[in-house]
Amino acid sequence: MSDIREHDTQIRVRYAETDRMGLLHHANYFVYFEIGRTELLRARGLTYKEVEDAGHFLVIIEIACKFKRPAHYDDLLTLRTTAAKVTHVKIVHEYRLYRGETLLAEGHSVLACVDREGKPQALPEVLR
Repeated sequence: MSDIREHDTQIRVRYAETDRMGLLHHANYFVYFEIGRTELLRARGLTYKEVEDAGHFLVIIEIACKFKRPAHYDDLLTLRTTAAKVTHVKIVHEYRLYRGETLLAEGHSVLACVDREGKPQALPEVLR
């Protein structure tokens, strides 16, 4: 497995993700963050399905977003996702969403590793 800690994902804003003003609805930023986490993991040679099939579940225990500028319908965006910190049971991701060189939003999430019953467990070695 690769030791990649940062990954860029291209996302085009779809009409269904916008509000009446043609702006990306605020809730969809968190959907984009999930896409970023999934693609970062894939770039490292794993999928969430493989991690979960092994009995390790990553649950969000904290998430935040600071909105700087709006994204519009049909914008092509770049989401930079970084695994900023990894502890024994948690992963902190940071996100930066761009349209070209313009920073539109930045955020972070904290994921904790739990077992099938929802009890905290150590992250598997492949995620550290």
